[in-house]
Amino acid sequence: MTFALIGTLLAIVAAMMLLAVGVAIYYGEDWQSLLLSSGITMAVGALLYLPNVKNSNRDVRKRDGFLIVTLGWVAMSMLGSLPFALTGAIDNIVDAIFETVSGFTTTGATILTDIEGQAKSILFWRSMTHWIGGMGIIVLTVAILPLLGVGGMQLFIAESPGITPDKLHPRITGTAKRLWFIYFALTAAEAIALWVAGMGWFDAINHAMATMATGGFSTKNASIAAFNSPAIHYIITIFMFLAGVNFTLLYFGFSGRIKQLRQNEEFRVYSWNTLIFSGVVALVLIIFQSYSIEEGIRGGFFTVISIMTSTGFVTENYLLWPNFLIFLIFVLFFSGGSTGSTAGGIKVMRHIIMIKNSFLELKRQIHPNAIIPVRFNNRAVPQNITNTVAAFVLIWLTVFFVGSFVMSMFGLDFMSAVGSVTATLGNIGPGLGSVGPVDNFAHIPAGGKLFLSFLMLLGRLEMFTVLILFMPYFWQRR
Repeated sequence: MTFALIGTLLAIVAAMMLLAVGVAIYYGEDWQSLLLSSGITMAVGALLYLPNVKNSNRDVRKRDGFLIVTLGWVAMSMLGSLPFALTGAIDNIVDAIFETVSGFTTTGATILTDIEGQAKSILFWRSMTHWIGGMGIIVLTVAILPLLGVGGMQLFIAESPGITPDKLHPRITGTAKRLWFIYFALTAAEAIALWVAGMGWFDAINHAMATMATGGFSTKNASIAAFNSPAIHYIITIFMFLAGVNFTLLYFGFSGRIKQLRQNEEFRVYSWNTLIFSGVVALVLIIFQSYSIEEGIRGGFFTVISIMTSTGFVTENYLLWPNFLIFLIFVLFFSGGSTGSTAGGIKVMRHIIMIKNSFLELKRQIHPNAIIPVRFNNRAVPQNITNTVAAFVLIWLTVFFVGSFVMSMFGLDFMSAVGSVTATLGNIGPGLGSVGPVDNFAHIPAGGKLFLSFLMLLGRLEMFTVLILFMPYFWQRR
């Protein structure tokens, strides 16, 4: 059943490619190569699906979920690079894979030096990879698993960002459909708002897909800075913030259950962090950088929310700001949005649990026999969850340090090595140094790009899902 489900994923990717074919036909571009890409992807999907669907065990276990999600994402990235390669938009296969992995993992790191010189159909497919990967194509597939007679909870747990996914509906398929409805509705709403604000339809649709996926691919070389419109900046800021909120809470909020939002501890901390850090940046820009009040507020909130949610859109070159603001931006690289959102990073909930557990550990030193659980949303957090959070953060930081060392071995200076790893592992996009907000990843050696692609995959699938496949005991039969 593993190969059958991966085949289903590839069939969905092939169907999405057909949308890019339509864009190419509309603009009179090379649609044949895109159609060939879709056909090859569909054929591979069929070869994986048809021989395995009838005779496979239809019970998807947790172990199978890890394998399907990881291999599915790798397969999507490989075949998703075909439109770039076959149209000649990217003539280097490593670069094509890097760009595709960056898209599906909603990282937004790019090797393209002239984005505006690309065909519109390629830019559309590039944004589409964001949109597919944003909520997770696995969740979309879960919605159609009843057609295959397969239960989907294991897949949902393995792919969903965060610790544990909340269920909006007793059946996991109902949950997936509701999440995708919210995702689609917000994308459409933002596209319309951007169009009303003066952005062309093509740019509006592409930027809406990238925003709700917290991806950051733009159709312009200068990213959002190319649009000299405060209204456009504010609209994208608002939707970036929403994309960083747990989609379950968004569902409750849009259903009129505002109390669920107010009582959620992660949402409160996420909102206060956004307000405080944005306010600090805005204040510094106004006082020390001679920004007007409106420009400081707009630049501060846009940049902080873009980094916190791992979207990576740019209106300011933050590397030209005072050093302590650059340090603040670097700290925000480790923040992340809410669990259950499309944002990358460590996630706010994990930070809350780690900080609470650290302070409680001081109390336990005084009362060693007392049982003092960490509480989140006024409920005790099971010890196994606390242990998992601690392990995740430790592994995340370990990969960060090891990755920075590896990238320095590829010839990058200290700031660029650290910046490239935080940008890819956190699925942020722009980093520091030579991979900063006005630069790209084109100059990195091929080996470095493949390594960073692996880090993007690790970050998107939240470490455990990928790393567990490298453990010998995963493959042991019991």
